[in-house]
Amino acid sequence: MSDMNGMDEPFQDDLFGAPAGPEHGRARLTPKDAQGKEAAPARPAKISRKPGLQPTQWDSGLHALGASLPANVRLGTSSWSYPGWTGLVWESSASEQTLSRKGLEIYARHPLFRTVSIDRSFYRPLTASDYARYAAQVPPGFRFMVKAPSLITDALVRSEDGRGREPNPAFLSPELALQEFVAPALEGLGSSLGALVFQLSPLPWNMLDRLPETIERLGRMLAALPALSPHAPDGVVAVEVRDPQWLAPDWMPLFMDALRRGHATYCLGLHAKMPPLAQQLPLLRGLWPGPLVCRWNLHPVHGPFGYADAQKLYSPYDRIHHPEPQLHAELARLIHAFADRGQNVFVSISNHAEGCAPLSIQTLAQQIRIRATDGCG
Repeated sequence: MSDMNGMDEPFQDDLFGAPAGPEHGRARLTPKDAQGKEAAPARPAKISRKPGLQPTQWDSGLHALGASLPANVRLGTSSWSYPGWTGLVWESSASEQTLSRKGLEIYARHPLFRTVSIDRSFYRPLTASDYARYAAQVPPGFRFMVKAPSLITDALVRSEDGRGREPNPAFLSPELALQEFVAPALEGLGSSLGALVFQLSPLPWNMLDRLPETIERLGRMLAALPALSPHAPDGVVAVEVRDPQWLAPDWMPLFMDALRRGHATYCLGLHAKMPPLAQQLPLLRGLWPGPLVCRWNLHPVHGPFGYADAQKLYSPYDRIHHPEPQLHAELARLIHAFADRGQNVFVSISNHAEGCAPLSIQTLAQQIRIRATDGCG
């Protein structure tokens, strides 16, 4: 197997060096007629119109694209309360407050959306009742990605302007991770829980200089968490980092071992602060087999601290501003490799990735279908 870590060829058709066996699920392909041409997809059932917030009329091609995706591939966005998605998700304009309260049920009907990242849990812990209200609004196959509270994942206590000021005594606390995050999410979401994501904010320099200590601290927290599978069969704990030092040759084996011991996986973070996808692959290979969890957060054109710039440029998030066709192709190849070998896939994309998360999801789904149709792993 040739080196897949090089920048010129970040993937091979066979990502893991062995062909997928017949026991692994294949993507459901669009039916073809007797001449080998793609058959016209069935026309979706017409949605009855009621007063209030309604879904837009998704065309038959979008429904066919959704039906072509493997059942174990779940794509979605970061949150859902965006008025600019009118015509893409919502039939007519609504306020952000209305969409926050009532939009999830509509969102979950979208042909391509099978997951969503609950991001508000990062700013304050949610209760089991909060999670249960979300779970009641989605169909049975839908799975949630949930961000852990910053109370647990920030090494520094944040001031009112959001900047870290002093050491956080609750950082990676096993007791608080269970009490404020894992237990209420499990209780409220139940089987609809997909990935619990501990996104560790950038560490201060003095902690980066002693990264093994933080890795050991992370390992203790992960090992103390309960198994998710008895209540959430598809549930997985994932760790996302925002410092490339975690992937350095000296520290990546320690990081990998902490994840393994805690029965957790690595969340592939596509963010301006992190190395390109290809350079994160060794950690995924080292944790194989297991599910794929990915969050595509911020286009690199804005720099590592460019959320405000992205928001200013991309709002109201109704079109693509900075397309990333190469990244779509690479990510689709990775998704297909995992899904074709029977592993669950959870991917969330932010509006800040390219400018419009629903359109980014559509492009990614098209690339996944191409990979499945070509039969490449």
